[in-house]
Amino acid sequence: MRDRHGWARRLTVLCAGLLLALLGTAAPASAHAALRGTDPADGTVLRSAPRQVTLTFTESVGLLTDSFRVYDPRNHRVRTGEADHVPGRSDTARVILPARLGTGTYTLAWRVVSADSHPVSGALTFSVGRRTATTAALAPERTEDPATTTLYNIARYVAYLAVALLLGTAAFVAYCRPRARDHLRRPALAAGWTLVAATAALFLLRAPYEEGTGPASGLGLSAVARTVATRPGELLVARLLLLAVAGACALSARRWRNAIPRRAVLAAAAVLAVALCLTWAAAEHASAGLQVPVAIVSATLHLLAMAAWLGGLTALLLTLRRTAPDEPAPAATTPHVATRFSRLAFASVTVLVATGVYQSWRGLGSWPALTGTPYGRLLLAKLAAVTLLLAVASRSRRWTARLAEPAPVPRAGLVPQPAGGPPPPPEPEPPAAPRPSPDRLRRSVLAEVAVGVVVLVLTTLLTSTLPGRAAAEAARSGTAVAGIPAASVTTIPFDVGTPGGHGKVQVTLDPGRVGANSVQAVVYGPDGGLSAVPEVRITLTLADRRIGPLDTRVTDRGGYWAADSFDVPLPGTWTMKVMVRVSEVDQVTVSRTVRVVR
Repeated sequence: MRDRHGWARRLTVLCAGLLLALLGTAAPASAHAALRGTDPADGTVLRSAPRQVTLTFTESVGLLTDSFRVYDPRNHRVRTGEADHVPGRSDTARVILPARLGTGTYTLAWRVVSADSHPVSGALTFSVGRRTATTAALAPERTEDPATTTLYNIARYVAYLAVALLLGTAAFVAYCRPRARDHLRRPALAAGWTLVAATAALFLLRAPYEEGTGPASGLGLSAVARTVATRPGELLVARLLLLAVAGACALSARRWRNAIPRRAVLAAAAVLAVALCLTWAAAEHASAGLQVPVAIVSATLHLLAMAAWLGGLTALLLTLRRTAPDEPAPAATTPHVATRFSRLAFASVTVLVATGVYQSWRGLGSWPALTGTPYGRLLLAKLAAVTLLLAVASRSRRWTARLAEPAPVPRAGLVPQPAGGPPPPPEPEPPAAPRPSPDRLRRSVLAEVAVGVVVLVLTTLLTSTLPGRAAAEAARSGTAVAGIPAASVTTIPFDVGTPGGHGKVQVTLDPGRVGANSVQAVVYGPDGGLSAVPEVRITLTLADRRIGPLDTRVTDRGGYWAADSFDVPLPGTWTMKVMVRVSEVDQVTVSRTVRVVR
């Protein structure tokens, strides 16, 4: 009894730790569509006003009711036409501009939904006639709402855990056929209701998650109607309906267990499990990019195998926990159950490896992306965790094999009897080798469950990270990854030590990469308004390579300072020094570090 309570405490601590880990990793999802190109290009100076702005992405995107916002040089909203797709191009969106636009720099803030259901946002600028002080950094930002993003990601993680436990427990009962099943009914019911609650939460949070608004905005009828009309919303509704059907089938099978053939029950359960996993596969990475039908099949099999292995491990752990060394009847069933689950786990691992290799190739696209992108580094972490999981699983298989070995039966030998005398006393039989205790198998399975959930967490994070193939395509096109500013913007406060001689200077290095960059500097006075100063000088130094200072040679452009072309030779953390002279005798030099990438 003491051992059982110890295992219960350890399992509780494990679940609590995993929940805290999930909460800690609930960060905003990285964008999955990358901006391939724009017309006009970001930062372009045009002689005449364009009639429309088009944005082309690496995959098809969905539009929101307020996807594009255009701001004039004074940061006032410009009335535009409704955003739509270019005919026949689901990956290209456009917005019609007014017939006459004044001289100056305009900012377009955009937000769309990528094909794999994640919102993407960013901004770009174009100028008519000449550049003015307005930049993308000054436009009202459409950022993620932290509460909505955190709640949405927590619901996603909980849904993955719940479906793994639900389907894994069902697979364990169907294939391993333990004699005692009552102890698995409560976890399966808890997993089912948790999955229903997480799916409902995802549905209600879907509209505010796409729009970047607060969680409460998803409770209105208009938000619900908007979610139902989208593909992610349709899949969430389908998941709820499938769960309702699964619950009704489970009640019917329990009530008429003798009237319904077991094969019919298993077939119905298999169809429902595949359909349930399709609601994930059709809404994630597999739904966009190349080889979509093959990718959806692979993602569905991957999720099914993951659930059978990790969820089945939890069911096996609960079954072993009910088995004590002093209970001969349950212990006698343990080898049978553990051996059958060992076969199920081996088949699941085989499917996971095959589908995982395909999905990795599809997501990465090249070997450099394995270490050069967040997706690749997460994939390496998952591979390391899977390797550790396989090592622990191998140990569990060894204990299972030892537990399944039949106890040696001593063979009775014939003892020769001497003639004419009493029979000799019987020789003592050698003691039978003791059967190994299931306790060591329990510990090994518990460790396997712990590492398995880490793998599940990493898998969930991969679904919210930009694939390496899309990142490489965006880099080749010369645009920034969607959701990441296309320019490096640095704001530096200054104070010359005289009354009214303080303010801040905002320096934009566009695109903030190796090679040719444009440099813009806007000076703001104490009141926050634009300030005209006699001189601004900006230099860059890369100390560890002994390069610099390199003078950007910015010139006064009538309200702001700029250089159309400045070459940055190497990537790294550069020191930017800005000299601001506010009068004939008062000047100050301030510095900040700025990161330049390839």
